[in-house]
Parts: sequence; C-alpha cells; structure tokens
Amino acid sequence: MSDEVNWDRIRALAHRVLTHGEPLELSAETRALLIQSAQEVAIGTQDAEDALRSVPTATSLLGEIRQRIREGANRLSEAEEQVEELQDKGSLSEAQKLIRDLLAVEIVPFYRQQARHLLDDVTKLAEVLATGRIHPDLHDRQQLATLSLRIQRGHSLELTEDVRALLRRAAPTAAITEADTGEAVKSREGAEALMNEIVSRFQEAQRRFLHAMYRMTSLRDAGDLEGARQQMRAVLAVEVVPRYRQMADEQLRGLDPPAPKSSS
Repeated sequence: MSDEVNWDRIRALAHRVLTHGEPLELSAETRALLIQSAQEVAIGTQDAEDALRSVPTATSLLGEIRQRIREGANRLSEAEEQVEELQDKGSLSEAQKLIRDLLAVEIVPFYRQQARHLLDDVTKLAEVLATGRIHPDLHDRQQLATLSLRIQRGHSLELTEDVRALLRRAAPTAAITEADTGEAVKSREGAEALMNEIVSRFQEAQRRFLHAMYRMTSLRDAGDLEGARQQMRAVLAVEVVPRYRQMADEQLRGLDPPAPKSSS
C-alpha cells in the first residue's frame, strides 16, 4: 500500500449518512467507494460485496469503515506522542515495545505501515544511542538529541567527519553562525557543547511556541484578538530559531483581518 491514502470522500459520506441521517444511495460510484475503502481498512472484498446487497447492511459497512479509520488514527497518534516522550528520555527499548504492542492490535494496512516506519526509525535511533555513530536515513535533529543524551550518560563524542557535517548542517537551523560552528567542531569538547546548544535551543523554542499557541488560541476564542496577537509578538521578541520564528509569524498574520476586496 502507498504511504498515502485519501479518505476524504468516505469521511464525507459517513458524515452525511451517519451523522446527519441522510439516506445512503447505493449508486455505482458509492458502491465502488465502499468496496475500495473496505479493502483499505482490511475488510475482505467478499464481505464488502455481501454488505452492499441492502441499504442497512451497506450503512453498517460504512460505519465499520469509519470506526476502523478513527480508531487506527487515534491509536497511532497516541503512540507517536508517547514514543516522542520516551525518545526524549532515551527510553528507546520502551518505545520499541510500545510500537510492537500497537502492531499487535492494528489491522488497517496504512496505519500498520506508518507504525512500521516509526519502529524502524526508533530502532535506528537505538543504534545511534548505543554506538554513537550517525545513521544516514534519520533526521538530523533526532540524531543530535540522541547523541546529546549519549553524552549526558557519560559517553564521549566520537568527532568523525560525519558528525562534523551533521553539526554544520544543523547549526544554522538553530541560528548559530558558521564562524562559531567552525570553531566548535575543531575539538570534541567544542562539538559536544555545540550539539547541546542546538538541542537546547530547539527544545526551548518548542516549549515557548506551544505555550504561546495555547494562550493565543484561548484568547482568540474569547474574542481578545489583541491579546492573542501579543502572545506571538512575545515569541518573536525573543525567539532566534528560524523555524519557530516563521511559525510564530504565520500565526500572527493569521490573526489579521482579511484585506478588503478591491472594487472593480
């Protein structure tokens, strides 16, 4: 199965029929959609075809499809959050077990594939944590955080050319200059300090942004748009990490009223 599925049409159909009570019309297009969606959530073709013999059983089939999509999405989302927390603590064995437990109950092929990708990444991170050697298939910041944890646990950084290249790529994303980076990677101690600084800046930026987002949303929903804007202005006043500056700026601009339409 592809890494991407599009369940917009089946979700829209389920919303109309199951939420708003519209009658299910078993047109050729709807039948084809139900058959395809059933296959995508691991319902056999014969079972789906049997269900399409009447409107009540077809409606039940639609409900089962929606339920499998929802439950699979919720399971995967919860697992991803827990895995991220375990990664931050360096508890990668626990993270691997959590994903394997998910795979033991998940039947929807798309969600199983996503879980396998997640397990593969965590397994590779565990290798990085154990050996100190970076992996070419992993994201830079994931590996930096893992190597930083390894240093905190008393292991020295092996300052290879791969590690130097990793630091040179990551440093600009944390607003660290090329000159400072070049000086830092001359020694193991400097490289370790640089790595910890990059990881620290991203962790602080994420915490700051998420806190501001929570406050901004609350104020916006309460009708206090100026207070909501101030949350993002406060982030921009201190934030140096380009990614989070951009995100804060986008949120701030999203609070502006729409531009008036020009008269023709």
